[in-house]
Amino acid sequence: MMTSAHAAGFPDKPIILVVPYTAGGPTDVVARLLAVPMGASLGQSVLVENTVGAGGTIAPARVARSKPDGYTVLIHHMGMATAPALYKKLPYDPLKDFEYIGQVLDVPMTLLSRKEFPANTFPELLDYVKKHQDKVSMAHAGIGAVSQLCSMLFMNQIGVTLTTVPYKGAGPAMNDLMGGQVDLLCDQTTQTVPVIQDGKRAKVFGVTTPKRLSSLPNIPTLDEQGLKGFDVKVWHGMYAAKGTPKDVIDKLNKALNAALVDENVKKRIAELSSDLVSADKATPESLHRHLEAEVARWGKVIRAAGVSAE
Repeated sequence: MMTSAHAAGFPDKPIILVVPYTAGGPTDVVARLLAVPMGASLGQSVLVENTVGAGGTIAPARVARSKPDGYTVLIHHMGMATAPALYKKLPYDPLKDFEYIGQVLDVPMTLLSRKEFPANTFPELLDYVKKHQDKVSMAHAGIGAVSQLCSMLFMNQIGVTLTTVPYKGAGPAMNDLMGGQVDLLCDQTTQTVPVIQDGKRAKVFGVTTPKRLSSLPNIPTLDEQGLKGFDVKVWHGMYAAKGTPKDVIDKLNKALNAALVDENVKKRIAELSSDLVSADKATPESLHRHLEAEVARWGKVIRAAGVSAE
C-alpha cells in the first residue's frame, strides 16, 4: 500500500474517471461536468474514460482491479447496488472491493404513458392496469436499467404483472412510447422533462421521489397519490480501489465537494432537473451506508421479481 508520505505528493499525473456507460448518456454527462472543477482543485487533469459493457459491470471490475493509488476512479449510479442480485457471477463485491469517495447527485424519475392511453389520472391508471394487466405493456431500457427497477417496484407495490418490453437504451424506449407502441415507461427526468413540458407526446402520472420537482411543480409524486414510500431516484457515487490510502481518498473527496459547489455544475445539473447532494452526503461514510442500504433494498425487489441478467 502507498504510504502517507507518497500520498502527500498525490496527484502528480492525470486521473482517469471511469464511466460504465456510453458517451453522451446521463452518467457520462455528469462525469464530464465534474471532471473540470475536480481537476482544477487537484491541480491535474481528470480524464473521462468510457468502459462500456456487460450491463455496466465491466467498469467497476476494472477499477476494483486497478492499482490502489487514486489515479483510477469510478463514477457509477445505483447499478452498483443492484448488480449483486442481478448477476450470479459478479467479478467484484461493491461492499468489499472499493474505497468510497462520496455521493454525487440524484436524478428523479417520472411515470409516463403513451398519449392515447385510456387513463388520464393516477387513480384511473391504477384501476385500468389492475383490470387489464394482461394487456398492458411497460417499456424499460434493458436488464438492470433503472427504468426496469422502477417498473419492478411499481408492479410489486400495486400487485400486478405487466408485459415488460426491454429496449437497448432509454432513447428507443421513449421513442416507442411516444409512437404508441408501448403503454407505460418509468424514466429519468433528464429525458422526460422536455416531453412532459411540451404536453403533446405523452401523459405523465407522477414523480418517483418523495418530494415534487422544482422543474415540474404541478406533477404530484406517486407517494402522495397513494403509493406510500415509493422512492426511485438514480443516485450516483464515486469510488476507488480497495486499499487506496485515506490521504488520497480525502483529497479526492475534497475535489468532489469543490465540484459540487461549482456554479457551472450547479447550473447545468439544475437544467437536467437533477439534484446535487448536500455536503453531508458527499462523504465516504455516507456513500458506504447508502450503498449497504440500497444493496439490501433492491436485492429484495429483484429476487421477488425473479429477474436475472444472466
